[in-house]
Amino acid sequence: MILPKKHAKSAKIPPKGFKTANEFFEHVFNDKEMIWMGQNTNHLHDENEITDAMVSCLKSKEYCKYPPPEGFPELKKLILEDLDLEDLDVLITAGGTESLYLCISDILKPEDNVITCDPGYLIIDDFARRFSNEVISVPIYSSENDYKLTPDLVKEYMNENTKIIVLIDPLNPLGSGYTEEEMKEFAKIATENDIYLLHDITYRDFAEEHFLAAKYAPNHSITIYSFSKVFGMAGMRIGSIIGTSKQINSVRGVLINDLGTNVISQAGAIAALKTKKDWIEHVITTTRNNQKIIKEAVDEIEGIFIPVYPSNANMLAIDLKGVGIDPKVMADHLLEKKIFTRQGTYTSNRFGENYLRVSFSIPDYQVEIFADEFKKAVEFLKE
Repeated sequence: MILPKKHAKSAKIPPKGFKTANEFFEHVFNDKEMIWMGQNTNHLHDENEITDAMVSCLKSKEYCKYPPPEGFPELKKLILEDLDLEDLDVLITAGGTESLYLCISDILKPEDNVITCDPGYLIIDDFARRFSNEVISVPIYSSENDYKLTPDLVKEYMNENTKIIVLIDPLNPLGSGYTEEEMKEFAKIATENDIYLLHDITYRDFAEEHFLAAKYAPNHSITIYSFSKVFGMAGMRIGSIIGTSKQINSVRGVLINDLGTNVISQAGAIAALKTKKDWIEHVITTTRNNQKIIKEAVDEIEGIFIPVYPSNANMLAIDLKGVGIDPKVMADHLLEKKIFTRQGTYTSNRFGENYLRVSFSIPDYQVEIFADEFKKAVEFLKE
């Protein structure tokens, strides 16, 4: 019998009415009427050059061949241009999550520890526990620190064994972002203590302003880049790691997928970057207007609030604790109305019973439906 490893992830608890998490996700995936607000995915792209590029690649049967193992040079060049970075190396991966895993597995030794935050992207903590003896998950769900991991909090919690500071920027699930001064301070901490800043910028394009750690500490930061969100390519599983040549050379030593990333995904990613100027305004304008619709609905209900507004990402949290509603119960109730949202326990071990997470890079009429059904749900569940 194969025994589970000590760091093995616990199985996701499926929502009411489903035997497994996979059964649940198959259900919401196949329901064409479902309003998709539970995974921060972007549904605002119409048929455009991104689709055309992937269809053309498919029709030409390019998928019969393995691509370059580290990604097409054109795509790597376009990523650096998108970030206005020079003299750095790029490794194409099967998504931001794989990028995080590769970096963590490459950097950490058993005696090291990692600083993450709660709420946050909890799979990072799971990855870190596989390779180090300690994960320092800093509680950040407080207005005192603007609902984010601050340089002061890092100084308070770090020690001589700290090797990585994880910055999810903007933060999933709250939408918190960082100022330039905060990023400079993080860079100073990393440089002076020989620590890596693992800078996950998956939601960067949704922010009003954004500052790259790589600009201030290029030798002590690694950037995690994803095509899942603003590019609308979540199902294509493509992302990248950006770092110095020395950093990327080291990551090459732990690659699992040494036969390259999906050819069709890369074709779409190249087209997405080349045409970004043509569609980005529509996506961002619609997304920001959508969160205003949600805010107006929330403001009508006493006892409920949004911790971070405006959100710098395409999702936000709605705190339900003041009205005594369990976010899981709310998520189950909305699912019956064909609205897929996510209870807070998916992104927080300490504060998950406080909030519901909703994403809003979807058509505005669907957000209007959510706003109406959410207000009805609060009244129903309170009773």
